[in-house]
Amino acid sequence: MNQEKLITTTVGSLPKPGWLSGDERLWASWKLAGEALEQAKRDAVRLALRDQERAGIDLVGDGEQSRQHFVTSFIEGLEGVDFTRKRTVRIRERYDANVPVVTGPVARSRPVFVDDARFLRAETEHPVKFTLPGPMTMVDTLADDYYGSREELAWEFAAALNEEAREIAAAGVDVIQFDEPAFNVFFDEVRDWGVKALERAAEGLDGKSAVHICYGYGVKANIDWKRSLGSEWRQYEEVFPLLQASSIDQVSLECHNSRVPMELIGLLKGKDVLVGAIDVATDEVETPEQVAQTLRAALEYVDSERLYPCTNCGMVPLSREVARRKLEALAAGARLVRAELGGA
Repeated sequence: MNQEKLITTTVGSLPKPGWLSGDERLWASWKLAGEALEQAKRDAVRLALRDQERAGIDLVGDGEQSRQHFVTSFIEGLEGVDFTRKRTVRIRERYDANVPVVTGPVARSRPVFVDDARFLRAETEHPVKFTLPGPMTMVDTLADDYYGSREELAWEFAAALNEEAREIAAAGVDVIQFDEPAFNVFFDEVRDWGVKALERAAEGLDGKSAVHICYGYGVKANIDWKRSLGSEWRQYEEVFPLLQASSIDQVSLECHNSRVPMELIGLLKGKDVLVGAIDVATDEVETPEQVAQTLRAALEYVDSERLYPCTNCGMVPLSREVARRKLEALAAGARLVRAELGGA
């Protein structure tokens, strides 16, 4: 992937077409089954790619169109987790969810998303990104009746993720991003084993590795949590120094319309920084100038060659029309700042 200034990208999910999933925008059930569903997923990926390309996004992804959930859709492909047995647990220490149960040794016996990655690579000439859940966030999205240790389970997940990620990278994917919203909550675990497990998941990859850490989708539980965090959100101050010293190449963070002090980006010196310049918790579409203002502020702390404008989080809770317009604003705002920097 050629290094240019302000390469735009998305964080992961994009809204699904209404003919693919149900009326609920977040983690909705499929409307189709069998071969018809598989074809519909492929068609949805094509639409997501065209939306990104037309908007002017540089580094594109599949919009997670073939997945119902950013964590459990990968876990469904592993052994040792029972989806017929579910239990309600506290997720990210802020909301309850009905989750599957770990009942035996966790193992990856077959590829899970590798065919999806090959399809993505074949459908666009743009550089591509593929997203996977991170080990700690996987642990925090399950009930465990087997290991009895979050750390031990995380290392098993990290090994499975690494097998998957290596095959995805071999399919021609330029960036593999691991989603770790749990890093914003469990700081002691992040220090003790979370970053190490993440590095294990990304070990030996061709291309770039990334980690996305945000304050969650724009749903009520996350919005209410944000309101409780005070005038400054300094959670990143706990984890950025650890990531700066890690082998992970890129760090993605929430920025626009947040209370994250911009100077915290300075803790990531030497890393590529994916700055969230689009708020996914509102239907209000940013103007290109608003995006540009966020990027200009970030450039006080990161070199332009290492700044990647992106969205704060996944866009799946939004309508497709709003998401398209937000992507257009992201690309237009990046073009404004590129021009100011003397770029194309």
